[in-house]
Amino acid sequence: MRPVLAYVAPFLFVVASSLAQTAPAGTSSQPGQKAALALDGIAHAALRAGDLKASLEFYQKLGLERSFDFSDAQGVTVYYMKLNDRQFIELYRRNSAEEPTGLMHLCFDTSAIDALFAAYAARGLTPPEPRKARAGNLLFNLRGPEGQTLEYTQYMPGSLHSNDRGKHLGEPRISDHMIRAAIAVKDMEAARAFYTGKLGFTERAGSSPVLLATPGNSGEEVELDPAAAGWKPRLTFAVPEVRRAEEELRKRGIAPAPGGPSSVIATDPDGTALVFTVAR
Repeated sequence: MRPVLAYVAPFLFVVASSLAQTAPAGTSSQPGQKAALALDGIAHAALRAGDLKASLEFYQKLGLERSFDFSDAQGVTVYYMKLNDRQFIELYRRNSAEEPTGLMHLCFDTSAIDALFAAYAARGLTPPEPRKARAGNLLFNLRGPEGQTLEYTQYMPGSLHSNDRGKHLGEPRISDHMIRAAIAVKDMEAARAFYTGKLGFTERAGSSPVLLATPGNSGEEVELDPAAAGWKPRLTFAVPEVRRAEEELRKRGIAPAPGGPSSVIATDPDGTALVFTVAR
């Protein structure tokens, strides 16, 4: 008599093959790919400023120190304002009236950019290969479904960011942690499908507006807003106490607006809303 396994094994092979063939195209449930999609969180928000000097002074009032900058023949092109050793606000010079002010792009950081690139390629995305950027970190860009630029970086030893670790961490920072960034989208369902199905984000159940947790353990989020005339970017920062943050903003000459019972809002010179709240 043949062992029972001899009869069962071919059946199991057929079932496994059938399941593999019915997996959705462009996705994978393999634990290795899930790990490769993990991000360390939001590395920076890049903002184009109508008046670079005014924006610099505003963010300095929030307690952010200038970590480093880049210049050309006309002067400074971008300031890197430091929240913590892995998060920055980048303030870019506006070069012409045709360039819109406000959010240029979000950047996410990873400790394994080559694995992330490969995981995106396996999901049908076509980002350019990682390259070394002028600050000395590895970098690649990806376009969202509506053309938004998403940037990915890996901080490298010897880069300007890495060499600045432990420096320019001003004590009077209103907040030292960006926990959320909002982007405007025209097609909400397409954006949800892109972020969750392709990039591995997780939608917060029952959230309104739509909140998407970055893959990994940072707890940082992207917020999807319906695109509307006059929409302005919104960045959210964690503080220990909202009322204390409000008092400190007023002391520094910034007039905050109430954002509800658990937040307060300051607005930068170009209309970007900076929300200060107690992190969940």
